Amino acid sequence: MKESVFKQGFGEGEGEVVILHYPKPLPMRLDRWLVSQRPEQSRSRIQKFINNGYVKINEITAKAKTPLRKGDEIKLWLPPPEPLPYLKPERMSLEVLYEDAHIIVINKEAGIAVHPAPGHKTGTLVNGLLEHCENLPGINGKLRPGIVHRLDKDTTGCIVIAKSQEALVSLQKQIQKRVASREYIAIVHGVPKGDQGTIIGSIGRHPVDRKKYAVVSDDSGRHACTHWKLEERLGDYSLLRFKLDTGRTHQIRVHCAHFGHPILGDQTYSRCKKTPIKLTGQALHAIQLGLQHPDNNENLVFNAPLPSKFESLLKTLRQK
Repeated sequence: MKESVFKQGFGEGEGEVVILHYPKPLPMRLDRWLVSQRPEQSRSRIQKFINNGYVKINEITAKAKTPLRKGDEIKLWLPPPEPLPYLKPERMSLEVLYEDAHIIVINKEAGIAVHPAPGHKTGTLVNGLLEHCENLPGINGKLRPGIVHRLDKDTTGCIVIAKSQEALVSLQKQIQKRVASREYIAIVHGVPKGDQGTIIGSIGRHPVDRKKYAVVSDDSGRHACTHWKLEERLGDYSLLRFKLDTGRTHQIRVHCAHFGHPILGDQTYSRCKKTPIKLTGQALHAIQLGLQHPDNNENLVFNAPLPSKFESLLKTLRQK
């Protein structure tokens, strides 16, 4: 549940209130549980929210070490993003798969971050979209205007962007309720047993390297489910197709590594850094996106052609 405006005495000005309920029978420290529920926020940022009085348990301002008990209601205020003077329109070559007054679907290339972050203040997809779509600013806040879902910087393929607030709300609901479908293909190390299967494992921050994610216990992570199907055996590698039930950060990459078949070219989650040809990133491509048009509910399916590097990699592996 979310509220758009913070009540007086619980933060200042516009912001977002996230309301959560603690479901576990055993107590757990507030800060540790919030980190597991909000993996997009760092541990230090969560602790800063708590120290600033932005978190309440059962309407009482909380402390980081406060133990949560089953049924507790936790309110977290997320202040609005700081003004971003560097978030400016930039001319960029975009491969547009579909566009109308409500949405735009892009086949994103590798090496482009979706939205600005500390290490990527310019050259992001948002910068290019601000140049392409004049009415985009103001939709979904200043940091991620129009962004409904994300792809990792080096993951290619289908991504949909809302061009109105109404379209944004509709698409967000479709993803949450699994009306929208997302399918990916990847080349992984090794050959899995069987032709298809499902990987289930909660995903949270890596217990040692906080810049990474990992499969963790249910208490400290968020439920994640990935369905896979073997498309082609390629010697020591395999071409797999994935369908997501959930959309956690780095989900396919983390699940593949946990599964024992990390994605080729994944410099974060694969121990083997060598690849048959030079790659710009992991061989992971969002090949298909299905959704209902937010204006007329028409069922739409978009397919993103493979990037040339992916095609070259497949050709090389098939010749071995």
